[in-house]
Amino acid sequence: MSPDKTLDVLIIDDEVPFSDILKKRLGKRGLDVRTANSGPKGLAALEERLADVVVLDMRMPGMDGVDTFRAIKELAPDTEVIFLTGHVDTDSALAGLEMGAFDYCLKPIDLDALYDKLLDAAERKRLAEGIGSAIK
Repeated sequence: MSPDKTLDVLIIDDEVPFSDILKKRLGKRGLDVRTANSGPKGLAALEERLADVVVLDMRMPGMDGVDTFRAIKELAPDTEVIFLTGHVDTDSALAGLEMGAFDYCLKPIDLDALYDKLLDAAERKRLAEGIGSAIK
């Protein structure tokens, strides 16, 4: 990710009104945000165009967040993932961190906290890409 590139974020969440609000609010902060309302649709969006960071709901019907996370890491291992979870489901989010997710946010979402985590995740991705290209 180059320093002048806009941060590309993909939100995968089955709650469409929630995703749309996040997209609008993060877009006002200068981020390029796309949404998908299921794991399979999110993976299709990533195949079309990779994202720097994915914001991924843990609980979705059909393909849940954990299964989607695994598929994301197979498709785009350098893409950072931030899980979204409810207060009662923090154990799942912690398990996601153990699997390699960047971080998690609780719903209801604190937009400032999410924005900061997105920037931090993008920085980690940028550093990893720099280290990776120096090694090759």
